Amino acid sequence: MNKKILLSIPLMCLAGLVSCNDSNKKEDGNGTVVENHDIPKRKYDKAQDFTYTNWNLKDNDSVKKTFKQKFTAQELATIVALNRVDKNTFHTVDVLTIPDKFDDDFMAYSPFPFTVKSADKINKLVVFSYPIQAYGVYENGELVKWGPTSMGSKQHKTPEGLYFTNWKGEEVQSTFDDEWILRWNFNVQNEEGIGWHQYSLPGYPASHSCLRLLESDAKWLYDWADEWILADKENVEAKGTPVIVYGAYNFDGEKPWLQLAANNKANDIATETLDGLIKKYEQEILKEQENRAKVVANKPQKQKETKS
Repeated sequence: MNKKILLSIPLMCLAGLVSCNDSNKKEDGNGTVVENHDIPKRKYDKAQDFTYTNWNLKDNDSVKKTFKQKFTAQELATIVALNRVDKNTFHTVDVLTIPDKFDDDFMAYSPFPFTVKSADKINKLVVFSYPIQAYGVYENGELVKWGPTSMGSKQHKTPEGLYFTNWKGEEVQSTFDDEWILRWNFNVQNEEGIGWHQYSLPGYPASHSCLRLLESDAKWLYDWADEWILADKENVEAKGTPVIVYGAYNFDGEKPWLQLAANNKANDIATETLDGLIKKYEQEILKEQENRAKVVANKPQKQKETKS
């Protein structure tokens, strides 16, 4: 959803720093002290090996009735996410891919690798995969969350590349169409008005270049990602969380998640793919990360000097 949202952006609140104890640091063998990062607590150490079946619901009332009766609310939540739809749109889809086994941890279905060592120096990173319409969230190379998205349509593609989160708003009115209310909006490209936010997921890329999310996911990312830090109303002092958008969607082919019935690895993203992306953008990401740490660390002293 490409919306030029031209807002008067106030100075943002600074995020607090979490200091590491010396016990979280070690030498890398060359005399350089580096931080140790704890692996997040997860139910599994990798995605589980599920199989899938495609249910054809088109013009079949008996199958639709069985479908409604068969699954619990939690199972339905898994189904809609796997099919890149939401609870208000899944009934419009003709075919749904259904896992043959359900798990209470959605991470078990992840197409993203759980560990990407090439990203272990990157504190926070969000990756949006155009080919499979999904996003993954990494902290120091460890996957902490993933979910569905609806990215730019064939006419309004989301440009590939590296972005950084900017400003955010709990409820933003689009200037592209004032009837579009964007919940938990987080801008990643200010000039073009590209951001992620809650909006309808119809089961295919349908936005005007934005990154649509389920509301629970949009809220989680809204709280997790960092805003930019402004020196004044015109100048950015430090950028926010890095966001990588990559790949292309086959608009004329079968929906990728429906391919899971024939090959349950069809949507898996290779670690090598992410390694290549991270290598491409690593220098810029780490440069901005280092700059942000310095700005945040020096900010209290600057404020103190200003007051005196």
